[in-house]
Amino acid sequence: MITVRTAQERGHTRLDWLDSYHTFSFDQYYDPKNVSFGPLRVINEDTIAAGGGFGSHPHKDMEIITYVIEGALKHQDSLGTGSVIRPGEIQKMSAGSGIVHSEYNASKEKPVHLLQIWIIPDKQNIQPRYEQKSFKLTPGQFTLLGSPNGDGLISIEQNVNLYALSVEPGMSVSRILPVKTIAWLQIVKGICTVNGNELKAGDGAALSDESNIEISAKQNTELLLFEILNS
Repeated sequence: MITVRTAQERGHTRLDWLDSYHTFSFDQYYDPKNVSFGPLRVINEDTIAAGGGFGSHPHKDMEIITYVIEGALKHQDSLGTGSVIRPGEIQKMSAGSGIVHSEYNASKEKPVHLLQIWIIPDKQNIQPRYEQKSFKLTPGQFTLLGSPNGDGLISIEQNVNLYALSVEPGMSVSRILPVKTIAWLQIVKGICTVNGNELKAGDGAALSDESNIEISAKQNTELLLFEILNS
């Protein structure tokens, strides 16, 4: 079964420096039918204006992943980490027993466009830590960005594999899902069909009781796949 969550159905927060769309309930946006998907708790599509950003604020017991689509995001945290995250880089912060961080647009001229992803960890009060790795997508090939067993570029403290995929127009890609797996697809860019369902940028899709995924691109498409294992 595939349940599509269109971009237009998402919650929306608009501030003078922030334009944010919420796939799941977040902050003042509450949707009892879309609070989470398994341990996948937040997918926010944020556009932060030049010079804008989130001041220092705390987190605890959450895996927080940043995926920059365009622009650059400046990160600082209480671990002493200072970095800039750009397209082609994946960043993860395990908040664990507690961490304070800030995120700002690194540019004073251009906006930054990104996905902020929260995953509920399977362990609490772990030692906070930070990871940031570079990657390059090859059209038609799934790139394992994160995993619980060390195979991915970053570690995820949950039974979730996170893949990125780019697909060119006319290209079709298939993937067999592991047994007892539910999955979430989030379209970052472009238009594609997933098991016969057309999805556009900003759309998401929950997959359950599906043994495989068939993806065909109508435009240059980029997407994220969350495989939630042993569900």
